[in-house]
Amino acid sequence: MNPMRTALVLIEFQNDFVSEGGALHAGVAAVMKQTNMLANTIELVKRARAMGVAIMHAPITFAPGYIELTERPYGILKGVVDNQAFLEDTWGGAICDQLTPQEGDIIIAGKRGLDCFWSTNLDFILRSKGIEHVAVGGLLTNCCVESTVRSAYEKGYQVISLSDCTAATSEIEQSYPFEKDLLMFSRALSSHQLLAELDSAAG
Repeated sequence: MNPMRTALVLIEFQNDFVSEGGALHAGVAAVMKQTNMLANTIELVKRARAMGVAIMHAPITFAPGYIELTERPYGILKGVVDNQAFLEDTWGGAICDQLTPQEGDIIIAGKRGLDCFWSTNLDFILRSKGIEHVAVGGLLTNCCVESTVRSAYEKGYQVISLSDCTAATSEIEQSYPFEKDLLMFSRALSSHQLLAELDSAAG
């Protein structure tokens, strides 16, 4: 796993999810604590960036009134609208301070749905940089993470799902994807296992 041909895609590490007081934080706080996802991700990003891994942030944001969405959103996006989450140019929609993008990081623009590939230029950027391995972390494990992992697999990337850099709204929604679904489309690794492989390749 050549670090220079590896990307770390960070999905929705935004205040509305990961910070106290965020519109949707209460729903994921318990699993975040269980997986220690924020601290693990901070350490992973720091060390991976130093090795030359491409750090890619994939926030989801909407204009006031959620004009990008249908008049009658349902499912997960209805929850976003009902809670007035992820509005652009607000504290809730901003990437959390602990993972503020640094020089050389890439912000994937245009995410409006679940799959990071669908309405963005993520695939173009990955191919332009010659990326072969894509490691995915973020929220929610059984929603945006799984959707993105499936697409990355279909597009021919070597995909890693990060078991301790993800969170969902319940323990079963966190654990089941790593026991069943994600194993069909990726290798499930902890951040420590991923760093060990990157260290080995770099050394």
